[in-house]
Amino acid sequence: MILIMKTEFENLQKNCAHSFETDTNTDKQVVKVYRDDALIAKKIKIKKSIRYFGVQGYKAFLSLS
Repeated sequence: MILIMKTEFENLQKNCAHSFETDTNTDKQVVKVYRDDALIAKKIKIKKSIRYFGVQGYKAFLSLS
């Protein structure tokens, strides 16, 4: 997975063709975005640090709106 921008992650998460799930564990929160049961992006938040990751070729899943 590669680092992506926040706006790209939000675009992937808001797309109605994608599903997402959230896992929270004390100081760590992980949001995973799926397309057809395949992981395409995730957000990892540990305390105040937030990182956004996408699979190679994630731009094909971005919506145009």
